[in-house]
This record gives sequence, C-alpha cells and structure tokens, in this order.
Amino acid sequence: MTKVQREILFLLALGCAVATANASTPSNVVNVDCNQGQSVNQALAKLDKHTPTTALVNGTCTESVSVVGFENLTLKGLPGATLVQPSTSGNSPLTILSSRSVLVINFSVQGTTASAIGIGHGSSDILLRELNITGGGPAITVFENSQVSIAYVKAQVSGYAILAIYDSSDVHFERCQLVAAGNYTEGIQIGASHITMYDVTITDAFVGIGAFSGSIVDMWFYSSYYKQANSTDIIILNPAGTNNNGVQVDEGSTLNIGSRLVIDKAGQTWGGTTGAVLVSNGSTMNASGGNLLITGSHGQGVVAMNNSHATLSGTVHGSAHGGLVATNLSSIDVATASTLSTVGANSVDLFCDANSWITGTANISGAPRTQCANLVTTETAALP
Repeated sequence: MTKVQREILFLLALGCAVATANASTPSNVVNVDCNQGQSVNQALAKLDKHTPTTALVNGTCTESVSVVGFENLTLKGLPGATLVQPSTSGNSPLTILSSRSVLVINFSVQGTTASAIGIGHGSSDILLRELNITGGGPAITVFENSQVSIAYVKAQVSGYAILAIYDSSDVHFERCQLVAAGNYTEGIQIGASHITMYDVTITDAFVGIGAFSGSIVDMWFYSSYYKQANSTDIIILNPAGTNNNGVQVDEGSTLNIGSRLVIDKAGQTWGGTTGAVLVSNGSTMNASGGNLLITGSHGQGVVAMNNSHATLSGTVHGSAHGGLVATNLSSIDVATASTLSTVGANSVDLFCDANSWITGTANISGAPRTQCANLVTTETAALP
C-alpha cells in the first residue's frame, strides 16, 4: 500500500469517526418546572445557544419567553404545560427572533393583548407543533423574512387575525383549526408573503384568508409532517354569520388551488363584493381540476374586479346574488376538467359588465342564467 493510499484511508477513517461521534452525541436536556417557581427565560439564559438542547417544561409559565439567536433548540411541554402572557407585560408569551431550527411542541399558549407567538428577524426552520392557542391578540405572527412550519395547531382568538404573515415570510400550514372569536377577526392575513397550506378549517372569520401586496397563497397537499392527514381540504365556514369573504386576494396577489377549497355560506345578504372569493386590483385565481366547491353564499360566489382574472372549475351553487361576477376590465374562465363545472341555482349565475368577459361557458353543465353580453363558449376567442 502506498503512502498516499494510507493517508486516504486514514482520512476516511477519521471522517467516519467524527461523523459517528456527532451522530451519537445526545442533545443537552434541561428541565424547567414553572409550578416550582422556575423560569424558562432563566433556563435559556444559561444555555450555549449553538449547542443542541431540549428544554422540558412543566406547569404554567407566566412570563414572556424570549428565544433570540438560538440554533437547534426544542421547547417541549410536558402534559398540561402552558405559556401565559403576564398581565404587566405587553409582550408575547413566546417570541422567537434571529433563530434557526427551533421546535415548539405540546403547549397551551394564552395571549391577552399581544400575539401569542411572534416569530421574526429572519428566523428559519421554525416548527410549531401540537399547540392550543387562545387570547385577545393574534395567535401567531410571522414577520421580517422568516420561515415557519405549523401543524396540528388549534387556535381561537379575537385579535385582528389568527395567523398573520408579513414581510417576505414563508409559512407551511397544515392540519390546523382556526376559530375567530371576534366579529372582525381574519383567519389568515398575508402581506407580501407566501403560504402553502392544506387540511385546514377556518370558522367564523371576517375574512377567511386575506392576501395583499403581491402575496401568494398555494393550496397544495405536500405532506411535510410525520402523521397521516385526515383530509387535504381547506374548509371555510360561517355558522355565526360574521363572514364578509371566504378568500380575498388583493393588490396583485395570487391564489392557486390544487387541494380542494370548500366555502360554505360565506358573505352577507346585502351582496356587494361580499361572498366566497373576491379577486381584486390586478390579482389572479387559478382553481383548475374541479377543486373549488362554493355552496350557499349569502353574497356572491366568485367576483373578479378591477383588472383581475380567475380561472376555475368546480361548483358554485346557491348564491343569494351572483355566481360568477366579472367587473371593471376583469375576466373569468371556466376551465375544462374531467367533469363539467356546476354553476347554478344562484340568483344570477353569470354576470359581467360591458368591459369584462366570462369564457369557457361550454364547460358549465345545464343552462346557467346570465346577465353578461360578453360570453365566450370556448376558453379563448377564435385564434388565427
């Protein structure tokens, strides 16, 4: 064996030994018992922020926990563990800033005025799992170019939004239930950001999902979590009658529907722009594959207005006002699918003004009632 070969074998053996040692090195574990007067913040202050650590938390912790600059940290609640916003503080019960690879799992979180959980300052690979959130502010706020994965979270709050996402942030959102406790609480509010979601139910929100400032809403099944999904549907319900819009995409935003979107009894009886889906001000909706199911809207079904466009296939049934509505230089295309779309039993099934269009009407079953002079049976006009 040559000297070079011996050196290569030595380096390979050294690399394997280091890798094995790293793989077998256990995470540092600390225990925090808030029922015994201990503090999560005090425990975190003693840690090396770059050493993988698991903090096991017991009891009710009434403090504003601050996780700043940590890497590979797990906060795991033992049965009954609760984080509570102090009455003397306007800060969140849990704030995560400038951190990477942080897992928060198995807590109840109670915020009174602040967001229950705030995540920002470029944090990435933040995982929120199996949380129950209540309070008077938002449940979760993600901001300043942060990346978060949220799964198996139940939240019922009365703030301006349950989940708020801003500033070029990116959220994966799955297997969650959101309930609005305030009359003007939005389910998900997204500004200049992106969300991918599936298997989510939103109930009694003023706006179920509201996207603005060029945001992107992707409704896709992507199976990033370790437990089996019960469904891939996104469901927006309005039993309390407080809803204005199921989904609203505004200011150049985009809604892509790849998993089924179910919206029941959205909007208000006076109509206007209230209803299941509002696409406005240069925005776009893409809902092919028969994945849109709108039933019993108190207002409109789908509205595209102010130079916006919607492509859809599925069902828009039983709206008290319009089914498909296009106004102010906008268009709606009923796309081909394996089965024809159902647009029927609405007060008016197809409505447009003189400067807007509805195309692909041959892809609608039955004989929809129309108030639209600009109907095209195919998805485009005849091409040269």
